[in-house]
Amino acid sequence: MSGWLLILALLVLGGILSTLGDRLGSKVGKARLSLFNLRPRNTAVVITALTGSLISAISLGLMLLVSERLRVGLFELDQLRDRLREGRLALSTSQSELASSKRDLERNRQELQANQRELRISRVELNRALQGRQAAIASERKVTQALSMAERRVGALREELRPLQNERRRLESERDRLSRDVKGRDAEIQRTEKELAGVRARIEAGAKELKDLEGKVIALRRGDVLIASGQPLAIARIRLGRQEPPRQSIDALLQEANTTAFRLLLPGQKADRQILLVPRSDIERLDQALRKPGTWVVIIRSAANILRGEQRVLAFPDLRPNRGVVRRGEVLARTVLDGDVRSPEEVRSRLNLLLASAFTQAQRKGTLVDGLQVDGAGLNKLGLALSQRPEGVRATLEAVALANADTPDPISVELRWAP
Repeated sequence: MSGWLLILALLVLGGILSTLGDRLGSKVGKARLSLFNLRPRNTAVVITALTGSLISAISLGLMLLVSERLRVGLFELDQLRDRLREGRLALSTSQSELASSKRDLERNRQELQANQRELRISRVELNRALQGRQAAIASERKVTQALSMAERRVGALREELRPLQNERRRLESERDRLSRDVKGRDAEIQRTEKELAGVRARIEAGAKELKDLEGKVIALRRGDVLIASGQPLAIARIRLGRQEPPRQSIDALLQEANTTAFRLLLPGQKADRQILLVPRSDIERLDQALRKPGTWVVIIRSAANILRGEQRVLAFPDLRPNRGVVRRGEVLARTVLDGDVRSPEEVRSRLNLLLASAFTQAQRKGTLVDGLQVDGAGLNKLGLALSQRPEGVRATLEAVALANADTPDPISVELRWAP
């Protein structure tokens, strides 16, 4: 309603002011006034224009004074448009944020529902855990009671077991003592078995050798065989660098072997010719072998049985490195006499067996001698002492080397009653 009143007021005010302006222009025209050196007619036009402008200004001022909307629309329209645009942008942003917030709200609502479901499940599990804890506490009480009963039972069993443990220790000590005795007996049996096996082997070898010797003895009795096959004719130890050159030592050894063969084949005659035949190739190989550094033992052996009436002896060299066979104080063999072995025949047999074992050990080490050197008086004295020892006393016997001996050296041994 105020808008219509403002329009009506403007129409009335415009009519009044236009009437006044027209009258003022007529009066100025009639009065023929002149402004700014203008013609009266032009002055009337200017007055009329100024009156119209005044009418417009008054109308506009009145409208601005009366209508706040007009003032805002006239002076703040651009700002309002900018604010409206910003408001629209803010509205769209707010709408997008609102949509995002709605989505977040929906997601949070779903998460809340999931959390509520998990909470319900957790409460159920918590109830179950509480029930299990109560059951575990009850079981723990039962286990504690059972443990207390078991501890009391263990204490009682320990008291009952203590005398049994003492008895077990006593029995174990007795068992260990019996085991040591049994092991000692087993070791003694094994040593006896080994000695018996060695004796059997030596008996078999001796039987074979005896058979060969019987044939040789028969031949010797008939006077047929004077030099046996493999019989040593000369032995020499050659040490390179300290004696004459190898060839001179070989010649001297061959000369010695020829003299021995001459003495065996033609006893009583002078060795004035060469009857020993050694292949030249063997001598050359021997010469080459002796050029190596070291100490060597050379043996000239008969290659075959030489019968009476033969005038030539075929031989071959046997080369071995010289080495220490036994050392002074070395125990070559050992045996134990039980307490019931006291008769002189048994003692003598065991002493001979000990000497045979010592000789076998020396041969195994590489000696070239045919036997051992033993003091007969000392051996008889030892046999008498062993025969007269108290009954039940065991004796440990040892065959001990009296001096160092190399490959060609004789071996002297002594039988001792070891403590």
